[in-house]
Amino acid sequence: MGRLMLKEKLIIIITLVMLLCACNMQEQQTQLAQIKAQNKIRVGTLASASNYYQAVQGEQGFEYELSQAFADYLGVELEIVPFFNLSDMFERLESGDLDLIASGLTYNKVRAQQYRYGPTYRTISQKLVYKQGRVRPREFDDLDGNFTVIAKSSHSLTLQKIKKSNPDLTWQETEELDEEELLQAVIDGEIDYTLADSHTLSLFRRYHPNLSIGFSVTRNDPIAWILNKSKDDSLYALLVPFFGDVKQSNQLYVLEEKYFGHVRQFNYVNTLAYIEAIKETLPTYRPWFEQYAGSLDWRLLAALSYQESMWNPRAKSPTGVRGIMMLTRSTAKQVGVTNRLEPEQNIRGGAKYLAKLVKRIPDRIPQPDRTWLALAAYNVGWGHVNDARIITEQQGASPDKWADVKKRLPFLIKKRYYRKTRYGYARGDVAVKYVDNIRRYYDALVWLDENNALAPEPESEPEAPKVEKAAQPSKEPINNDKTEPTPSLSPEEKSKQGENNTQQSQ
Repeated sequence: MGRLMLKEKLIIIITLVMLLCACNMQEQQTQLAQIKAQNKIRVGTLASASNYYQAVQGEQGFEYELSQAFADYLGVELEIVPFFNLSDMFERLESGDLDLIASGLTYNKVRAQQYRYGPTYRTISQKLVYKQGRVRPREFDDLDGNFTVIAKSSHSLTLQKIKKSNPDLTWQETEELDEEELLQAVIDGEIDYTLADSHTLSLFRRYHPNLSIGFSVTRNDPIAWILNKSKDDSLYALLVPFFGDVKQSNQLYVLEEKYFGHVRQFNYVNTLAYIEAIKETLPTYRPWFEQYAGSLDWRLLAALSYQESMWNPRAKSPTGVRGIMMLTRSTAKQVGVTNRLEPEQNIRGGAKYLAKLVKRIPDRIPQPDRTWLALAAYNVGWGHVNDARIITEQQGASPDKWADVKKRLPFLIKKRYYRKTRYGYARGDVAVKYVDNIRRYYDALVWLDENNALAPEPESEPEAPKVEKAAQPSKEPINNDKTEPTPSLSPEEKSKQGENNTQQSQ
């Protein structure tokens, strides 16, 4: 009898253990349940300017911010795990140490046999890259040097596919260098060719214009996040509505504009001239940009000045806007500048005026949007920028986001829009290009500065040039109206009021 009771107890204990194991197994099979239990999602990404990097203001990057949005969507913390090669990252995904990979990786049929892709949210292209000065290759048969790509990358998979129809194609693979390091190796002459994704190349050419594109190897490659292949759909099932939401809410567009919107256009000659000016001209005026920047970033002030005058202190527009910061007579008077041709005064005045514009932006608008709106106002006037903000709000978008206002500023050249605004017609399309240019110049300065690649400042105080040079136009046309138009005028008169008030030069 005692033995029977003992046996029954053992059966009960074993049954309970089995039930607990079954519950644990069921819990382990649910990836989402694990994430919720740990209150964090682990996301792997390659460290790069387009994915994830540490900046002065904290963690930055397109994939980082998108991953943070997904973590918020799930109601958990984000644990971003940066990697420096693909092999390590995929090994961690396979072992279960990562929940997903968010690294701007393109869809590939070979990789899809082993991993699961989420919804497509962007497209890119792969470019054959070489250094300016070599004979441009227009197809793979033209390559006559060292051709290196990242091992196990989308580039490697693409080349493996192409080799089936082009058996003579050869290349080297490396796990020691990342994509940007390969691009730098092309610049340094260590290798002759590589492949680069279009968005990475656009960011890199802001400060390395000597990189050239031979030809497009692929076009419109879909980008998606990557998960382990399993029967567990719990996390994957939430990716579909998440990406639907970020597209519908415009959040995805805002992120794309923040990181890539200002680098889509590239001009080799202008970028090369800018890099040369950073080396030759900027050291002369840098002390004043730093001295008068105040709460502004001196590099932003310098970028603005280059867009306005190419750092020519005697620059002059046909409407009388003058100096290294291109101030109108009325603006100069507002900020206490008595001689617009004197570069120190002009820089001090331009900095003061930009700071006033930034302060005028509503406090609820965060950075960097308030700075981009202020730059647009420096070009076209705050009244016109505010008109565009009103149109933006009327169309159901956010008047506080530069990405949304940027879409509507060009409407101010269309009569059906500007006739209903307070300040009327304005070259809002020019203002958009103006801000994009400054952002590119600023990014380049920040990168060069943080990599200790800026020329040293001169030991003596800079002096204004004694010989007046012909004014040089900036890369995009400049709207010289930096004063607020008068609402009582007709639309056409409103846009010209600032110009008519500044015809006489200093």
